[in-house]
Amino acid sequence: MLTVGYGRRVRPEDIQLLTAPGAPALRGDLLLVGVSTPDLEADAYRGGLHRVPLAGGPAAEFTRGYRDLAPAVSPDGSRVAFLRADGKGSSPQLWVIPATGGEARRLTDLPLGAGAPVWSPDSTRLAFTARVPEPGRYGFDGAPDAAAEAPRRITNLDFRIDDVGFLVDRPSQLFVVDADGDGLPRALTTGMAEPCDPAWTPDGAHLVVSAKRDWGVADTLNTDLYAVPADGGSPVLVVRSEGTADLPVVTADNIVVYFGEAFPGTSPVARNLGLWAVPFGLDGAAAPRRLTDQETVDCERAAGRPVVTGAGVLVGVRNRGAVELRRVSPDADRATLSELALIAGEQAQVKGFAADGDRIVCTLSTWDSAGDVVLVSGDETVQLTDYSAPLRAKGLRQPVEIKGSSPDGYATHGWLVLPEGEGPHPVLLSVHGGPFMYYGWGLFDEAQVYAAAGYAVVLPNPRGSAGYGESHGRAIIEAMGTVDADDVLSVLDAALERPDLDATRVGVMGGSYGGWMTGWLASHHGERFTAAWSERAVNAWDSFVGTSDIGWWFAEAYCGTDPEALLASSPLTHADKITIPFAVVHSEHDWRCPVEQAQRMYVALKRNGVETELLLFPGEGHELTRSGKPNHRRQRFDAVLDWWNRHLPVKP
Repeated sequence: MLTVGYGRRVRPEDIQLLTAPGAPALRGDLLLVGVSTPDLEADAYRGGLHRVPLAGGPAAEFTRGYRDLAPAVSPDGSRVAFLRADGKGSSPQLWVIPATGGEARRLTDLPLGAGAPVWSPDSTRLAFTARVPEPGRYGFDGAPDAAAEAPRRITNLDFRIDDVGFLVDRPSQLFVVDADGDGLPRALTTGMAEPCDPAWTPDGAHLVVSAKRDWGVADTLNTDLYAVPADGGSPVLVVRSEGTADLPVVTADNIVVYFGEAFPGTSPVARNLGLWAVPFGLDGAAAPRRLTDQETVDCERAAGRPVVTGAGVLVGVRNRGAVELRRVSPDADRATLSELALIAGEQAQVKGFAADGDRIVCTLSTWDSAGDVVLVSGDETVQLTDYSAPLRAKGLRQPVEIKGSSPDGYATHGWLVLPEGEGPHPVLLSVHGGPFMYYGWGLFDEAQVYAAAGYAVVLPNPRGSAGYGESHGRAIIEAMGTVDADDVLSVLDAALERPDLDATRVGVMGGSYGGWMTGWLASHHGERFTAAWSERAVNAWDSFVGTSDIGWWFAEAYCGTDPEALLASSPLTHADKITIPFAVVHSEHDWRCPVEQAQRMYVALKRNGVETELLLFPGEGHELTRSGKPNHRRQRFDAVLDWWNRHLPVKP
């Protein structure tokens, strides 16, 4: 591996210092968080529940399972439900432990595990979703070895999903179980609707869930909200959405607030996620009301479901690389971003949050922290944990904001992570995936590793990215490779104006859409780059349509339906123009961008005489760099640094 003359620096093996707390759970003085750490020796993720003192002091172990996560404190404060995986390859199961600590009790033993628990208002029952395997599959009911299973009969388009697997023979269903462990979990639903995100009504009579439109009887991209009787019965429509409806919460006065996107037909891409409200009813007749502005407010699902407080509804919002905690009035009418009170997350990324009374807690990631728990008190934010201290001791590099201007005058934005030393440094232009995603203020382990090895890392958010307004995200619909490519290069050019960067020694890299952009830039602007690293890329839209788990609608939504247009916007079509060294990197079980995307590009480049190599990771899906096996993540870092050391070496 590349060696440079720095003292402290982040190395590939330091991924095991990436301790990340999940969403917090808060009730009274009890603040819990599940902590996850990559373990290279076990090649797995480990961690338990920690209790975080609200008054300050070190967090303490609350449970000691192999991997415990998703804590939920009962409304009466007496018990904590959570998920536990045993480290032997089995799926997480649901457990309950007294809030005072002690012996945990297992409530489920389901073949494919259980989803995150949600307490009933009276603290006696727990709701969750779980996948139910078809008899004879997945080790259930005397199933044979996977390779000896019977063939799957598939009649719909939406039949599998990356990092989950096939859906047709293990649909998700809604369950309820007694918290005392009396009796087995009871399935409340059947069919292919894929219910998720359960929320109890205040009287405990119903569970409101997000599910496929018309209960999944036909292929659809739409989701609606349904009420399922907690004691059994047919689901009843509560909200027919304008596109999607997710993560509902039912308030004490029977108002359902939820996240939703509005879109026509099969055009859901690059749509800002809004907060909506509707009175709870069992006839589906009430019209939902959008509380947040569609153009300027983009709620973040990954930060967690809305949290209702006496002062308003708390939501995570994506804003120019930050994920901010904002407050929305329940009486708002399409409130713009500037009208939403900022609670926490400025120049940071909220990863989860909770509230109890006037107390608000968040899990925040900053440039030098993979996540820490903070208490929001008035205008003050108090950090309660310091999980990333060992990583900071390795020497992290603070990103610098970069602002540029595209050829059409459009203002562009991104970040630069600089290595130590005066330079001039070789440069890596790294493009994010999505494309409706973003680089931001949170810790980005990849940029830190590359900067520690001596590279200046440029991280652009071109048009097509999230967090800059819906029109910014939709600017590349049927126009990929136009303004987005211009924006990427404009941020690079703005960075290269610095005297400590070497404009003659630049590499380009990226994954997913970033891999697509890498191929596009290598074929259309190859003279600007020394070499390329393309990872889990879309290279050919024609075959992506029929092989990707989302290809049947995603390609049409971004590129249209004209076969000639699909070919024209495919990097594979332009592979004959690529002359720089080009690495093709993929995971064998990637169902988002199937491995044939990599194979076709590699073969084309190899036959054209380009210096290329194909790096395949066994057993991994599309999310390798974020949640893949720890040893594969480390090996990938080693391979990246080896590639750039060969083609863009750091000068002593």
